Amino acid sequence: MTARGIFNLWGDIIRSYRQVGSLRWLVLGIVVGILSGLLAVAFFAAVEFGKFMLLHKFSGMSLPAPAGEEIFHGAPGALRPWLIPIFTTITGLVTGWLVNKYIPETTSGGTDGTDATIKCFHQGAGLFRPIVPIIKGLTSVFTIASGGSAGREGPITQMGAGIGSWLAQKLGLSAKERRILLLSGAAGGLGAIFRAPLGGALTAIEVIYREDFEAEAVLPSVLSSVVAYSIFTFFYGTDPIFGIPHFSFHDPRELIFYTALAFACALAGWLYVRTFRFIKFSVFARLTDRVGLMWATAFGGLCMGLFGMFFPEVLAGGYGWLEMSIMGELPIMMMLTIVVGKTLATSVTIGSGMSGGMFAPALFVGGMTGGIVGQVAGKYYPDIVTQPGGYVLVGMAAFFAGVAKAPIGPLIMVCELTQGYGLLAPLMLASALCIVLGRSFSLYEHQVDNKFESPAHIEDATINILEQMKVGEHYIPGRVTTLEEGTTLKALTDIIANTNELYFPVKSEEGHISGILTIHNVRNVLFNQDLFDLILTKDLATKPAVLTCEDDLYTALLKFVDTDYGQIPVVSQDDPDTIIGIINREDVFRAYADSIRELGNEE
Repeated sequence: MTARGIFNLWGDIIRSYRQVGSLRWLVLGIVVGILSGLLAVAFFAAVEFGKFMLLHKFSGMSLPAPAGEEIFHGAPGALRPWLIPIFTTITGLVTGWLVNKYIPETTSGGTDGTDATIKCFHQGAGLFRPIVPIIKGLTSVFTIASGGSAGREGPITQMGAGIGSWLAQKLGLSAKERRILLLSGAAGGLGAIFRAPLGGALTAIEVIYREDFEAEAVLPSVLSSVVAYSIFTFFYGTDPIFGIPHFSFHDPRELIFYTALAFACALAGWLYVRTFRFIKFSVFARLTDRVGLMWATAFGGLCMGLFGMFFPEVLAGGYGWLEMSIMGELPIMMMLTIVVGKTLATSVTIGSGMSGGMFAPALFVGGMTGGIVGQVAGKYYPDIVTQPGGYVLVGMAAFFAGVAKAPIGPLIMVCELTQGYGLLAPLMLASALCIVLGRSFSLYEHQVDNKFESPAHIEDATINILEQMKVGEHYIPGRVTTLEEGTTLKALTDIIANTNELYFPVKSEEGHISGILTIHNVRNVLFNQDLFDLILTKDLATKPAVLTCEDDLYTALLKFVDTDYGQIPVVSQDDPDTIIGIINREDVFRAYADSIRELGNEE
């Protein structure tokens, strides 16, 4: 190929990128996936190395690790559990100082990094200051590595979203495009860290709403997640997090116990969210007001460290304990104790202001809750419940679906973790029930119900905006030229010649509005003098249409669309035959445009 041919080909590619939306998102999704995948690789290595050094070597703690995550090996050091509260307290102290000095706005960012991303999508126009995910990422590494009860998923979501936002700003993209890349980066981080590309992508686009999902972000999010996952597995392999046997659903009677599981997860989810909110707002928020953020997070770190020193099952993410539960190696009372302990430990860690995610602890608590139900059911009905470990996996997805209102993504994640769809039916049932049972509470503070409730979709909320405005605020009051049904064409020509109006209400002999006469209807016969005395107004009028001052502009818009009129008379609320003014089609469009402009300026 000649140099000129290469130049022309490159020009075609550039034009396609600029003009073909799907190709553009394909390119951007891949780029974001590469960056978020590399970030996930570094973040995972930092967290695991930090845990290996601080908990395993220095503190001498031998915590179980899932089969797919133990990347550092070595004999534990001398047992020094008293180091754990020292590590967590220092981490809390440094975290509070860094946040208070450099990113104080994040103290109202919500539950965790995932919630901060949700807030940025809805309220921040997709703009993340680069320093925010940097500081949150670094402090999360030390929080988890020192033993804080937090997960990697929240921080990597925020860091991936920060990459998407940064790239969008560098490319000068619009607010809508920034938001889409924000979700794409979050999807890349989740897909990589969970080794679940489809589940990560779907979770990112649905967790921002309680009853909806961001359809426009599907393509770049899936691409980003797949690319990030591929990069992550290039370094760490394709084995799933848990080394577990294949689970399947084969007895319909077992759905009874999965229904019971859903109720148990809904109750545990309610306690999880209520406990977190109480500790965050009633304890640490008040403490922060009195002594400052730095000392509040230090106190939270101290409490977490002391708790973890005597109860190591609540330290860090805890996926190793989950794997043991799946394999049936934990007794029922131990799992029940872990559910309570993990709820308290996570609430203290994240509620005090330390960095980390609520995602992994939620899966942990849900999995243990499922393990309790599975073991109890298996003990009394062994012929029906033959694989109690499957209840742990279903509990993970159902619990998170209930507290985060994200049913599809976690469900797919569990299928990817088990590398099969054998548990699909109970997963769907339990997740759906948990969402219904948990409709009164939500883990993430900045979730909104749907797109119409989100400032990010103001321009899409045409119906909502028009329904809030009344005809009485936008019509033109005054005299309107009204015709009688018996008016002849000759008289009509004189009336039209002496007015600038284009639409005329027509009244019957009884005084009722019986139709609308438009200039378009008259045009073909207007100058035919032979018909002047033969054609009456009622012969030319079309169907009637009226509005009242109490009607909303959406009703008015529907009538304009239905009749194709440019004007509609406005009648009295008390007397539907008394015309008090007229409203133009342009008045509706202008009112909508002005409202959109005002809301955009507020944003």
